[in-house]
Amino acid sequence: MTTLKVLGAGPVKRGVTLVAADFEKRTGHKIVVEFAGAPGVKDRILAGEAADLAVVPRGTMNDFEKAGKTAAGARGLLGRSRIGMVVRKGAKLPDMSTTEAFRLSMLNADEIVCNVANSGNYVVELLGKLGIGEATKSKILKQGDTVKVMEHVAASSANALGVGQLAEISELVEKGIAVVLAAPLPDAIQSETAYEAAVAAASGAQDVAADFLRALTSDEGRKMLASTGID
Repeated sequence: MTTLKVLGAGPVKRGVTLVAADFEKRTGHKIVVEFAGAPGVKDRILAGEAADLAVVPRGTMNDFEKAGKTAAGARGLLGRSRIGMVVRKGAKLPDMSTTEAFRLSMLNADEIVCNVANSGNYVVELLGKLGIGEATKSKILKQGDTVKVMEHVAASSANALGVGQLAEISELVEKGIAVVLAAPLPDAIQSETAYEAAVAAASGAQDVAADFLRALTSDEGRKMLASTGID
């Protein structure tokens, strides 16, 4: 039996966990998965932390490949996640039906709570593109990860809007954090983050890690991931 260590970004947590459980049952190998925000995973891998496989946004995976952290030819797409906005449970839902409605909701918010990963960075940049970067600058509140974003919104008495990947939002709502999804971003300004997995170049179990990568990218694996919002 081989034990694999996987480092993964938060939005893929539920999907990867489902595939890992199925893989363990079928093969007898053990998968130990640690999840964190994508910037944290990036820092840990580039600093030399040992892992057998990483699951991160495509841009981060490109950085790993350039740094020689991934095994040649052992990389694959798992799926994509979209961005949504949340409010405190019981709060009035803002209108997010169009780009202009989204813009007005951002202007009317007291706080716009973002993580320091892809989704938060995208929304901050988007506000600038929509011409309200300066008007909303003082409202932006950065948090280390999506869990902290959701916890802050849930506890805030202000008119707070939180940003997150839809896959993570649904998981955290199910866990009992008192937020509700206001809406996904309108299609015209939506951003999709592609998540990829790759075998680590320094893995001592590359054959087994490659088998797990194939499980993640298989039709059955993609179905499991899709059921959690990564499609």
